Amino acid sequence: MDLAALGRYLPKLERNLAETYMGAYRDAPRRVRRYLRVMEKFTLRGGKRFRALCVLAGYHVATGRAPDPALPAASALEHFQSWMLIHDDIIDHGEKRRGGPTMHRELARWARHPRSPGAADYGTGLAITLGDLEEPFTVGALLSCPVPLGARLAALDEYRRMTQWTAYGQILDIENGAWDPRAVTERDVRIVHRLKSAVYTVASPLAIGALLGGWRPPQLADLRRIALDLGVAFQLRDDVLGAGLSGGRLDKDANDLTEGKRTLLVVRALSTGTPRERAAVRAVLGNPRASRTMIRRAQTALQTSGSLAYSERTISRLTRRALGRLARSATLPARSKPLIEEIADRLVHRTH
Repeated sequence: MDLAALGRYLPKLERNLAETYMGAYRDAPRRVRRYLRVMEKFTLRGGKRFRALCVLAGYHVATGRAPDPALPAASALEHFQSWMLIHDDIIDHGEKRRGGPTMHRELARWARHPRSPGAADYGTGLAITLGDLEEPFTVGALLSCPVPLGARLAALDEYRRMTQWTAYGQILDIENGAWDPRAVTERDVRIVHRLKSAVYTVASPLAIGALLGGWRPPQLADLRRIALDLGVAFQLRDDVLGAGLSGGRLDKDANDLTEGKRTLLVVRALSTGTPRERAAVRAVLGNPRASRTMIRRAQTALQTSGSLAYSERTISRLTRRALGRLARSATLPARSKPLIEEIADRLVHRTH
């Protein structure tokens, strides 16, 4: 089975997500139903479904069979992703997500007096709660997988671990954001990427799929090491795209800069750039009112300082290390290695 074959499960995934919300809608109090609708719209609005595909891939790696029994768990990871995105957007004061308004901005419009000072608090309070509401959907989907109870419990324990480590990463990310950007080190950024992104984007989804397929936790060691390297490389690629630097081009969208995210690109430029380059980056970092010209200068500084090239080299190094471990692994079935190579390529060589 290759990545294209796994991709053919995505329409089933979308239907499964919609059916889950519909079932909750029927049972919910009448006044709550419109909020379930907005949750459904947010989750189905888009997304690349990387985490869902990794769950399906993990099941196939473990069993060699079609991953139909893991489809509810793939849906679970998309519920979890919505939960994380809703809360992340509140923390980052985000305005747009998946081509539409962020959840808290959308719900602020639902306030009785949407232009009043309390409208933002109204939207934020509702969005936090709706993010929390994604957890029972996540757990329920994991428990519904048609596999032996022991496999379901093992997957649920991996979910517990994933949630815990993701929260640790979020704590450190918030802490980094509160510091003077010059005080944040590359090590600080990499720890956040490993805990917050690599675990819940690649390592745990693959592990959940494999556990549902009957693997025991000790069998996951090689898969985890490979997945953590690929997950950090994925996040570094995401940072490049989030700064509007895709394939060396300067794109209009540079939300990560204006939201003030302490990425490796920013940390490296502030560490090794010229005074002029550092000033250009600092002028837009965390500045939602930065002009188009200011953003262009900052993007150019990320290139001329060597920061972009450094991120690209780091992505390549992590990817090579992961693929080397994959080639040498005696625990991963040979039949599964081409699929993991395809996943690696999809994660780190994307342009959007």
